Amino acid sequence: MRMRPFQQVDVFTATPYLGNPLAVVLDGSGLSTQQMQAFTNWTNLSEATFLLPPEHPEADYKVRIFCPGRELPFAGHPTLGSCHAWLGAGGRPQGEHIVQECGAGLVRIRRDAASGKLAFAAPPLRKSGPLPEAEVELIARGLGLARTDIVAHAWCDNGPNWRGVMLRSSEQVLALRPDAAVLAGLDVGVVGPRGKVGVAGPRAAGDDCAFEVRAFFPGNNGMAEDPVTGSLNAALAQWLVGAGLAPERYVASQGTALGRAGRVHVERAPDGTTWIGGHSVTCIAGEVRL
Repeated sequence: MRMRPFQQVDVFTATPYLGNPLAVVLDGSGLSTQQMQAFTNWTNLSEATFLLPPEHPEADYKVRIFCPGRELPFAGHPTLGSCHAWLGAGGRPQGEHIVQECGAGLVRIRRDAASGKLAFAAPPLRKSGPLPEAEVELIARGLGLARTDIVAHAWCDNGPNWRGVMLRSSEQVLALRPDAAVLAGLDVGVVGPRGKVGVAGPRAAGDDCAFEVRAFFPGNNGMAEDPVTGSLNAALAQWLVGAGLAPERYVASQGTALGRAGRVHVERAPDGTTWIGGHSVTCIAGEVRL
């Protein structure tokens, strides 16, 4: 074991402790998969990442992404948080975009010099199209909804195997109390219109967000909820914009039900690339013994 540079970064927020935290080990060289997994489990966070020298000639760095119990080929908030930490540690990209190498391949990340926001190019969906009706009925029951409350649904699989459902309003989304016994084994992302489509009039005026998003997945103690989820928002954007259910540029809110204030900036560029971005802020910087 030795001391390695470490950061804990809050992602999808410019205000510390209102986003989704990420543990970043800036030098993961020489660590085994078992050591990386053990450290991830110990952090008690949703994800931890380990930066390594790139293997692909076009990549600026390589990252391995872990959540409790398993390694992920791709995840959104670890992508932005790892890039934020890499840049903060003196990383310099080879070209116009930062290029991250991960289990899903090469992911482009762009940096807005004026705002400080980072955005990743959403990887292609591995699975798309409507969910089986039996699963939609199961999800409705597990969320305590009538089947008719789900107005649209789709596979949103870009690594994590998300199932996306859309409700009529943000109020419905925020009122959800999922039943872990019914939803066991499912990763469910829920989106509901905010602002103009929302039921509450006062909230409609001047709301900075188009959608309220919540993400549920099986955890160690039943159904867990993720504060802000880049991979889900990327897949939701590809689905919703592609289906004409969302504009090509919008901001999604996530984490409200958990006392967070995550903001995910979505843009579909003219070339068809979906960019998912937001602010990140370093909350802890130092060393970790690994």
